[in-house]
Amino acid sequence: MFVPSHYREPDVSWMLDLMRANPLALMASNGSPADGPFATHLPVIIDPRWEGAPAPDLADMPLLGHLNRANPHWAALDTGTAVLLAFTGPHAYVSPTVYGITPAAPTWNFTSVHVHGVVERIDSVEETLGVVQATVQAFEKEFGNSWDMSESIDYFRTIVTGVGAFRVRVTRAEGMFKLSQEQHPEVRERVVRSFAGRGCTRHAQTADLMKRLS
Repeated sequence: MFVPSHYREPDVSWMLDLMRANPLALMASNGSPADGPFATHLPVIIDPRWEGAPAPDLADMPLLGHLNRANPHWAALDTGTAVLLAFTGPHAYVSPTVYGITPAAPTWNFTSVHVHGVVERIDSVEETLGVVQATVQAFEKEFGNSWDMSESIDYFRTIVTGVGAFRVRVTRAEGMFKLSQEQHPEVRERVVRSFAGRGCTRHAQTADLMKRLS
């Protein structure tokens, strides 16, 4: 991903926050000349057992993911396969009407993190079940403790044979936070007000990130 210097993440925490808040990543990897590249949308989490401090480019951070074993992408994922995980965060179209200046051009403010890494396939049923449980726990935290997963483990075991789990060891990551940094402060403030007043979660989240930059 090409990232102009003024759109780079201010701190590694920005990339981690975006990945945690937008965990449905697009995983892409090379296929055969006949198949072309593979791309699959799937939930990805940071391995909860990891206790290290994140490197500036997230190198060596372990991620966990899973997909349907019937997906041809799973058969193409050998241990050692290089993959790209693309996480998309808040984004919004910027109309020149909000700039209050002429000449002006429309653009799109957006946020994204591209993670490069190497796959380690997880083939045992128990480890695969562990990845599924860790993923559930990561997302159920947002709902409190109202669901007792232990009551469904036997059911999980009946379907987990159809799940392909894997670990990704990150080699590098880059973040793109295109949030009108090139504009004068008063113009950026007009864009923030425009987004905040749209009554749309995506626009409001983009406005919040722009305020965080100030």
